[in-house]
Amino acid sequence: MKGKTPRREEGSGPAGPQALDGAEAVAVDGAPDILVRRRGREFRLLGPAGPARELSFLPETPVFPGAEAGEGGMAGQTRLPVVIGAGTGTALEVLCARMESAYGADFILAVADKELDIQAVSGVRERFSRFRGLCWIDAADSGDALKALTAIQAKAGGIALLPLVNPAYLRLDREWCAAIRDAANASAKADFWTRARHAKFAGGKPRLLLLTSQYFLMGEIVAACERLGFPHSLLQVSVGAFGQSEFIERLLTAVVDFKPDFAFTINHLGVDREGVLTDLLEKLRLPLASWFVDNPHLVLYRYSGLQSPWLSIFTWDTDNILSLKDRGFAEVSYLPLGTDARRFTPYVTQSPPPLPGLPPDWDGRVAFVGNSMVHKVRRKRLRPLGDELLLGFERLAAEFGQSDERSVAAFLADRHPGLAASFEALPSIELQLEYETMITWEATRQYRLDCVRGILPFAPLVAGDDGWKTLLGRPGQPGGDGTPAWFYHSELAYYDELPRFYPHVALNFNCTSQQMKGAVNQRVFDVPAAGAFLLTDYREQVERLFEPGREIVCYRSPEEATALAGEYLEREDERRRVAEAARRRILAEHTYEHRLRALAERMRAIYA
Repeated sequence: MKGKTPRREEGSGPAGPQALDGAEAVAVDGAPDILVRRRGREFRLLGPAGPARELSFLPETPVFPGAEAGEGGMAGQTRLPVVIGAGTGTALEVLCARMESAYGADFILAVADKELDIQAVSGVRERFSRFRGLCWIDAADSGDALKALTAIQAKAGGIALLPLVNPAYLRLDREWCAAIRDAANASAKADFWTRARHAKFAGGKPRLLLLTSQYFLMGEIVAACERLGFPHSLLQVSVGAFGQSEFIERLLTAVVDFKPDFAFTINHLGVDREGVLTDLLEKLRLPLASWFVDNPHLVLYRYSGLQSPWLSIFTWDTDNILSLKDRGFAEVSYLPLGTDARRFTPYVTQSPPPLPGLPPDWDGRVAFVGNSMVHKVRRKRLRPLGDELLLGFERLAAEFGQSDERSVAAFLADRHPGLAASFEALPSIELQLEYETMITWEATRQYRLDCVRGILPFAPLVAGDDGWKTLLGRPGQPGGDGTPAWFYHSELAYYDELPRFYPHVALNFNCTSQQMKGAVNQRVFDVPAAGAFLLTDYREQVERLFEPGREIVCYRSPEEATALAGEYLEREDERRRVAEAARRRILAEHTYEHRLRALAERMRAIYA
């Protein structure tokens, strides 16, 4: 053991009011021990019984039930011991020798011990560092300790826990030790793991476990399940919830009770960066479908441990398929966006009621709904990204927007290797993602401004954040530089206001985010579903979804946007014809029922 031997070698007793908490190595009758001071008192960790006291909490059998000596590896390990209190390391040494003999060098053993001062004196961490499967838990909060223990159990395949409590540590913090012990005992009694490995896709209609969040599309998925008659169960996920023992218990209970064929999430929400959830689902043999409706580059690319044969990714943008497969995600499928055609529906019997707050002088001819990106970019600029990366980022964003490259990181590596080096040198993954997002949003800001300027001759209404006032000047009257008048409305609520707004506009204008240079966005489906006409920017993948000219009208430049807007504003019958054709196509192919059915069929094909 490490540490300075104190002068006094007698046993425990009062340490005096001035004594600080701590631990020191001592020798009593020639036998090593550790003197521990806590709350003005001191005692010896082993005491008169010596090492025998520490060995007393080991199980009597030298090999744990179900293991066969020489079988080796984690596959043979049937229990996961949890040592609560490492002490001097005497018992831990015997236990590790038993585990290695029974299961080979790759055994897993957890040690829950928050007494860091005692660890420093005993040197247990250094002494047992050769055992790769030794997992230390030293969180002072018992809840955090249980979270760590649950993650270890999940990675060990969910085998039952075997708590082994060092009696001396009950004296140090009985409540903390009891919480770990009781949770371990409870997990051993509830054998979720065997019961959870049920046959998948054995019935007719698929059963979905929905990892729900506040993301707006989950409501549409629930509604689509109900219309299709797909049995489904909801498991609420909050930010940072995964890893919490309570959430994992709810997940396991849902799997056992509901017996889903697969789990479903949007944009990987609820999936932790460390890969604990994907490992857990793999142990359960429960497939996970993750539908990306935003750029997966900004979620998946810079995190490890997320690849799994039980994970299938669906992306709304075909440009992502090859790059995701290159990253090790074997199952990647195209699944474009869609719409809820019962929410976005034409007003058949009467004109749509106008929204309150619309400018009285606006003629209702042209409107654009979207974020200016002004405030979003400004917030990113406040992050500690470094002067070199921030200097001239507007010019860099413009260059990225005009390029064919879909990834900011790849764009830097190809066009600006010096900046790419600075980007890679950022101190965290989070800051790298912040920079990629800032460049993408700034490119979108510039592109949207150029496109919206193309419809200014028609005095449009722009609905969004107030950053548009910074970009376009004061609404309601021409600018001092001769800029035409335009009208402003604050952001419109997706569910309550947009379905009423789109049918009220003769020409709805759309320009897509630069995070999706080939794919189409939500508005391409929602506007025609509402029976309204849409003028949108051309994207390569639009031709897989609609027939240009007959079901959708696209512009390729701000100048063409001006010309087409003027042309179609004069052709009401043509606007109606295109909108009706687009709606027929949507009802036949592009609702969320279509998307969910296609996703479920793909999951069945892979995992049945």
